[in-house]
Amino acid sequence: MNDTGLRTHLEFLIFELDGQRFGLPVLEVREIVRAVRPVSLPGAPAVVEGVINIRGRVVPVLDLRRRFRLPPRPLEHTDHLVIARAAGRLVALRVDRALDLVRVGTADVEDVEGVGSAGQSVARIAKVPGDLVLIQDVCALLSSVEAAALDEALPPSPFPSGEGGPP
Repeated sequence: MNDTGLRTHLEFLIFELDGQRFGLPVLEVREIVRAVRPVSLPGAPAVVEGVINIRGRVVPVLDLRRRFRLPPRPLEHTDHLVIARAAGRLVALRVDRALDLVRVGTADVEDVEGVGSAGQSVARIAKVPGDLVLIQDVCALLSSVEAAALDEALPPSPFPSGEGGPP
């Protein structure tokens, strides 16, 4: 921030998927963990690969390859799960690899609508040295219909907030 209280930089987690770089606002990211095979969740929408256990919480794993219309790929030992907060729930995003945390000047970030194959979830484009990075809106990775189907498929949470429990 500068002296007037205006934000001059934004921070993003940059990750790779099928050779392309994408980003998430750092404020939405909780942690990055090595990918594990999710347990299938009957009745979940197609974009949900399954669920994993993160310190006692059942967390849905979203298949970003399917969401972005990229070719499927089996889980590899180098894959990561980005645990992020989306509309009051934790989700795990399977990515090929988490690359870096970057700080970008606000002048190098543009708001956009409907760009590329990931268009419905792209919120902004960041200009980073030598590249453009599509910044994803985590909340838009699940449609309202998919979120409702996921709520129906998931077991009830023992925690009132839906996110619940210790971090």
